[in-house]
Amino acid sequence: MKYLLRASFIITLIFNSLSAAIAQNEISDGRTGLGLNPVEKVAFLAEMRQMLASIQGIVTGIGEENRELIAESARSSGNRMARATPDTVRNKLPQSFKEIGGPTHMMFEELAVRAETDDMDMLASFTGKLMKQCLVCHSLFKSD
Repeated sequence: MKYLLRASFIITLIFNSLSAAIAQNEISDGRTGLGLNPVEKVAFLAEMRQMLASIQGIVTGIGEENRELIAESARSSGNRMARATPDTVRNKLPQSFKEIGGPTHMMFEELAVRAETDDMDMLASFTGKLMKQCLVCHSLFKSD
C-alpha cells in the first residue's frame, strides 16, 4: 500500500509538472504571428509542406546521386513558388519574414543549378545551409 501511494504521488507530480511545462511553453512562445485568416493559413501551410517535400526530394536525390530529382525538387520551392503566393498572404507578411523567405527561395533556385555540376557532398552542405534558413524562419514566425 505504501508503494502504491508513492507511485500515485509520483505520477500526479509528473502529470502536474508536464502540464505546467506545456502551459509555460504555450505562454512563452515569442514567435511573431503572421495574422493570416483561415483560408490564407491553408495556402501558407501548403507552401510550407511543399518546401519540406522539396527538402525530402533533395536529400533523397543526393542519397541516390540523382541530379534530376535534386533539381526538380529544388525548383518546386524556388521562384515559381514565391510568385504563386497569393497576394492576400504576401501583403500580410512582415518585411522581416520576406527578408528570410526571398533568399530562401533563391537558395532553392541556386541548388537546382548546382545540381548540374556540384559533387554530392557540396550539394549536401548547401542543403544544410538552406535548412538553416528554414529553422531561422520557423523560430521567428508562426502561422496563427
